[in-house]
Amino acid sequence: MSDSVTEAGAPAEAAVPGPDAPADSASEREDAPSAPVPLNVPRTPTGNADVDAALERLADADHLATDGHIEVYEDVHRGLRDALTALDARPGPPAPTRHPTTTPR
Repeated sequence: MSDSVTEAGAPAEAAVPGPDAPADSASEREDAPSAPVPLNVPRTPTGNADVDAALERLADADHLATDGHIEVYEDVHRGLRDALTALDARPGPPAPTRHPTTTPR
């Protein structure tokens, strides 16, 4: 085993913090949450079953770590995009038909 020496010539201290040393990160503090905390953001129903289902899927992100949110957000985005596309695909009222008219003189 070799002893480390600082530039000033004094021995380097061990990198192990004492019991009174502050924690370096939130994950090391005792008051840091151990699991994701739900935001409990209210979601008002829209009346469109596809949109409401997609928005309810957002609640799944409450139980995931931040790195798991992207999958949920992409899934919700896909569902909302599909719901909007379905609105364009629905048949609307029939287009007016042209009746033969006499040609102007």
